[in-house]
Amino acid sequence: MRYFVGIDIGSTAIKISVADENKNLIGHKISASGSMFYKYAQEALAELLKELSIDESEVVYTVATGYGRKLFKEADENISEITANAIGAQQAAKSYGNIKTIINIGGQDSKAISLDAEGNVVNFAMNDRCAAGTGKFLDVVAMNLEIGVDELSDYHFKSVGTPLSISSTCAVFAESEIIGLLGNNHSVEDIVSGVHYSIAKRIVKLVKRVGVKENVYFDGGPALNDGLVNAIENELGHKIFVPEYPQITTSYGAAVLACDAFMCNMQSEEGK
Repeated sequence: MRYFVGIDIGSTAIKISVADENKNLIGHKISASGSMFYKYAQEALAELLKELSIDESEVVYTVATGYGRKLFKEADENISEITANAIGAQQAAKSYGNIKTIINIGGQDSKAISLDAEGNVVNFAMNDRCAAGTGKFLDVVAMNLEIGVDELSDYHFKSVGTPLSISSTCAVFAESEIIGLLGNNHSVEDIVSGVHYSIAKRIVKLVKRVGVKENVYFDGGPALNDGLVNAIENELGHKIFVPEYPQITTSYGAAVLACDAFMCNMQSEEGK
């Protein structure tokens, strides 16, 4: 059996996906990026292959993507995370229909990608100037509210009334604003809801820059937060599809591209 690996080396996490010859996802692994991207990516890949009982010799093609893609020298090629994200989204959402719009929220940036009817990227917008609309900001919010990140969704749905306004566009000032709201005896539930809607408004502005099309796909770690999904759906006015493993869409796309590249190379060799 031949296997294909996609490695997404992001600023906060390393995501690795393994696909078979039919482009099915066989397994995946997520680990912290830390300060030594290359070393941790190597270790995570070795651990994943061991867990899947796959010998290194059975991995015939590897594609790296993400912030640190050029650091993984063993990769056969590296590609833009925009391209990998688009391919992974289409593969992961086959049962949902043709994806036209992708929302990706990572640890330190957020993206909106627009696709045409054939699945080609026609436009994208990215916001990495401030952490206020990213996963990192949610981590900071949870820490200040003394709750777990995985609890944010529960608190969101317990909020009643109009969500609180979090007006600051800078993560540092937004943090101060949240502390001020706590000091004014606003509930944790209402603050969490306000934070989610604040992020949702920023994301919707980003999506509108590339054009809102139906069949919206949401990936990245924050897509696991149902409260944030709810806020974005309400602000966007569209239902959103969230895959089973939203953190690994981009690495899965890289694995699919690895399969395509290998098969294409084989056909070229056979045609000589």
